[in-house]
Amino acid sequence: MCTVCGCSEGETRIEGHQHAHQHPNEQTHDYGAGPAHAHAPGLSQARMVQIEQDILGKNNEYAATNRRWFSERGILALNLVSSPGSGKTTLLTRTIQDLKSDLGLSVIEGDQQTTNDAERIRKTGVKALQVNTGKGCHLDGHMVGHALETLAPEDNSVLFIENVGNLVCPAAFDLGEAHKVVILSVTEGEDKPLKYPDMFHAADLMILNKIDLLPYLAFDTDECINYARRVNPGIKVLQVSATTGEGISSWYQWIKATHQLAQIGG
Repeated sequence: MCTVCGCSEGETRIEGHQHAHQHPNEQTHDYGAGPAHAHAPGLSQARMVQIEQDILGKNNEYAATNRRWFSERGILALNLVSSPGSGKTTLLTRTIQDLKSDLGLSVIEGDQQTTNDAERIRKTGVKALQVNTGKGCHLDGHMVGHALETLAPEDNSVLFIENVGNLVCPAAFDLGEAHKVVILSVTEGEDKPLKYPDMFHAADLMILNKIDLLPYLAFDTDECINYARRVNPGIKVLQVSATTGEGISSWYQWIKATHQLAQIGG
């Protein structure tokens, strides 16, 4: 896992950013038991815990810098997290199309490879910057800080950060965002909040997407929401279809209300 071995360092490519990130050692990783909840050949459990603490501590410093930068400019930053295939980019492109006349919008896109999603976003007419993480499985505060230098979001705007599709590692990394928003589609099974509790615990809002498919699936909506609130009693839940638009207005209302709070330092 990346917080143990730091394997993503040296793999990142940010559009328009030429700074090289060096990674001194190629490492592999697997899983195991012990205080680190992981196993890596040649590393003790105590050493792995120390490495993880160092990586997250360093990330938190970058995240704090990003948060101050957002606050000084009245920018609402939302970190969108999900597993691959949840419909995150479809939700984002529809949101941009419907809100771009009301709000200043821009996007940082995270993926291991390709600029496909950033190109989809740019077709909506808003600024988007792709960050390719290579072997890395998440965005971190340092990557986002560098992306901001090139993207330069407008003051008092909304910045969407579409994280790498992964319900594990992005939960651990603060990017300086105001909120993590986890998108779960009804095709993934209602027990995802129990299988990946760290992500649902870290999120303030869960968007249950693709509800137009519910008539064709054995998905228990109430049970899914119950599982999410078992992990995080305070999590808000919105049920939407990014394809048909059902329930989407509640998402827009949440963005606008949260954006207003950001303007007054809420």
